[in-house]
Amino acid sequence: MTHLWVRAEQRPNEERVGLTPEGAKALLDKGIRVTVEESSVRAIPIDGYRAAGCEIAVENSWPDAPADAIIFGLKELPEDGTPLPHRHIMFGHAFKGQHSGVALLKRFKAGGGTLFDLEYLVDETGRRVAAFGYWAGYAGAAVTLKTWVAQQSGGLCAPVGVYQSKDDLLDDLGADLDSLQTQMPDAIVIGALGRVGTGASDLLETLGVSVTKWDIAETASGGPFPEILQHDIFMNCIFARPGTPVFVPVSAKTADRKLTAIGDVACDPDSDYNPVPVYDTATTWDSPAVRVHDAPVLDVMAIDNLPSLLPVESSQDYAEQLLPTLMTLDDLGAGVWKRAEADFIQHSKDL
Repeated sequence: MTHLWVRAEQRPNEERVGLTPEGAKALLDKGIRVTVEESSVRAIPIDGYRAAGCEIAVENSWPDAPADAIIFGLKELPEDGTPLPHRHIMFGHAFKGQHSGVALLKRFKAGGGTLFDLEYLVDETGRRVAAFGYWAGYAGAAVTLKTWVAQQSGGLCAPVGVYQSKDDLLDDLGADLDSLQTQMPDAIVIGALGRVGTGASDLLETLGVSVTKWDIAETASGGPFPEILQHDIFMNCIFARPGTPVFVPVSAKTADRKLTAIGDVACDPDSDYNPVPVYDTATTWDSPAVRVHDAPVLDVMAIDNLPSLLPVESSQDYAEQLLPTLMTLDDLGAGVWKRAEADFIQHSKDL
């Protein structure tokens, strides 16, 4: 019997989950065994999974799960170097030239396990079957707007935390903007036609920010893109890959510009294809923005688990998208899962 083991997230500030109790019930009804770990932080309570009929396991007990269990989580595993013998479904951040990803792939090779990277679960056309993109863009735009607001009083963005709903987030940002004695900023969003860019644009427009929306057509020339520097806020909403243009070069730090706040939702600072090379490390919930230049000011927001600011909405949305694919877990040798395994093999072969 196929056995899906939903682990607790061990990364700080991570309350999301990729399977709801309703989804778990659908898997159980199909004959897939579902174990869900207890979690001290998960936004969706364990009682719903228990009522659905799931087996309940101790928090963080996945290393001792049966060898045939498929371990399902979202964010990174603890970086303890231990071999990984199981099959894992998660965001590995290991296939796009990220230097930190090599260590993860070596752990899979040492343990004999397999990574089904959530970013590489794609249909026959190459489109991802599920993505947190909309809420990543929405939350990323919110924190970048907070970064811009903080600049107006000469400060850096204050720590951020979980919001119980998007309405709470909008109320908080609205209060921030109402306190200003200056005109609203304008913003440019690259990747505006995608999920991430749509989320970013929706948040900004809801709060009255004028948004210039760019996508592939506007960036096909490969740059440079002086228009970016003539906006207060720039949101990078495309994922880095070979051939991605540089949107904000290092020279922009000292250039004549209006731009003061960058939101890099893709957040691949250690990728060889980083399109925003003015910074080199992700930011955190405690320090949401890093100042990369003082005069004129330039701050970068690059939190890499942005949807966690809205864990309920983002979990429900993502789980609904992913469920049809999880329902095919009993046939890993075909379709989405076969393609994902092929990606893992390809990127691991030279280790």
